[in-house]
Amino acid sequence: MALVLHATNANKNALKTLIAAEYVGVQVKLADNFEMGVTNKKPEFIKMNPIGKVPVLETPDGPIFESNAIARYVARLKGDGSLCGSSLYEYGQIEQWIDFASLEVDPNIIGWYYPRIGFGVHLPPVEEVRISALKRSFDALSTHLASHTYLVGHSVTLADIVLTCNLYFGFTKILTKSFTSEFPHVERYFWTMVNQPNFKKFLGEVKQAETVPPVQSKKSAPAKEPKTKEAPKKEVKKEASKPKPKEPEVAEEEDAPKPKPKNPLDLLPPSKMVLDDWKRLYSNTKTNFREVAIKGFWDMYDPEGYSLWFCDYKYNEENTVSFVTLNKVTGFLQRMDLVRKYAFGKMLIIGENPPYKVKGLWLFRGAEIPQFVMDECYDMELYDWRKVDLSDEEQKERVNAMIEDQEPFEGEPLLDAKCFK
Repeated sequence: MALVLHATNANKNALKTLIAAEYVGVQVKLADNFEMGVTNKKPEFIKMNPIGKVPVLETPDGPIFESNAIARYVARLKGDGSLCGSSLYEYGQIEQWIDFASLEVDPNIIGWYYPRIGFGVHLPPVEEVRISALKRSFDALSTHLASHTYLVGHSVTLADIVLTCNLYFGFTKILTKSFTSEFPHVERYFWTMVNQPNFKKFLGEVKQAETVPPVQSKKSAPAKEPKTKEAPKKEVKKEASKPKPKEPEVAEEEDAPKPKPKNPLDLLPPSKMVLDDWKRLYSNTKTNFREVAIKGFWDMYDPEGYSLWFCDYKYNEENTVSFVTLNKVTGFLQRMDLVRKYAFGKMLIIGENPPYKVKGLWLFRGAEIPQFVMDECYDMELYDWRKVDLSDEEQKERVNAMIEDQEPFEGEPLLDAKCFK
C-alpha cells in the first residue's frame, strides 16, 4: 500500500514528512477529505492514534504517529541515509538539532502565539518568559549558523527540515522583522532553506508576519444575531394616510445603555485620608523625604479606610535577565491601571546580579485587596501577599524604606524602583 499521511498540507508537522519524502524520493499521499477536528475524532483515526493527534502515517506495517518519528521513518526508507548523516557523529548532531527545534524553538513560538489568538489564557509575565527563552535559543542558533550554511555537514539533513518547518510557523504567524533582525544568521538560514526547490514546492512564496497578533479580548461581546426578515410579501402601494407603526417600547429599553454599576470601593464609608493629597506630597517632595513625605504619610494614613500590603514575586529564580525583569514589573503596573483611583504602589527590583528579586508595597482603599483587582489582573496571583502589621515597628520601618527607595534595601542594591500613583 502507498504511504498515507492523515493531515492537511497546511499543517507544519505534516510538512516535515512531505519535504523529507521529496528529498529521498518516497511517495507520500495525503489522506482524502481530511478535516481537522472532525476526521481525527472518528473511531478509525483514534484506532491509529489513541489521543487523536495529527499527523498519522499509514504504512504497510501499521500506523506511526508523532511528527518527528514519522519524518525519521520516511527519511530512512531509501536506505541511503542522505538526510540522516554520513557518520554516527553526524547522526548524533542531527538528532541534537531536532531536539533543539522541538524543545527550545517550537514550544516558545507556540506559547507566545496561541494565547494571543485565544487558544489558552494570555498571561503577560508568561509571554515575557517565552519571548526571553526564544531569544536565548535564537542567539545560540545564530552563533552556530555564523559559520555553517546548514545545521550539520554541507547539505540539507532532517534537522534542517524539522527546524525550518518550526521556524516557518513562527515567521509567518508572529516573528516580525523587528524581532528576527536581531538574529541575521537565523534570517539568512531561514530564507535560504524556504527557497530550496523541495521546500518551495510545499511552502510556496513565504511571507513574514508584519505585526504581532493583538491579544483577543477576554470578554469580547457576542455578535448580535441578525434580525430575521419575514418572507417577502407582494408589493402593495403604500397608503399615505397610514402612519408608520412605532417599534415596541420594550425593544428600545433593551437597546438603551444600562447605568454603570458603582465600584464597591465608592460605597465604603468616607475616609479621612485623601489619596490624591498623598500622591501630590510624594511627587512634590524633593528634599528631606523622611521628615516631609514619610511623616506626612503617617499623619494622613487612615487604617480604617485603607490597608497596606507587602508583595513578593513567587518566581524570582526566573528573573535572570535584567530588562525582562524590568519589563515584567512595568507590565504589571500598566495592568494595575484599573485601580489607580484607589491605590498607591512601590515596586523594587533588587540585586546587583541575577536572579533579581521583585518586592512591592501597596496601599489599597478598604481593609482587603479589592476583589475586582484579584479577578481582573492576572499578575496578582504571581505574588505572595502579606498585610502589613502596623503594631510591628520593623514592618512600619520596612514600609518607610520602600516608599523612600532606600538603598541598600535589606542589604542589597536596587536595580530599579517603580512607583504607581
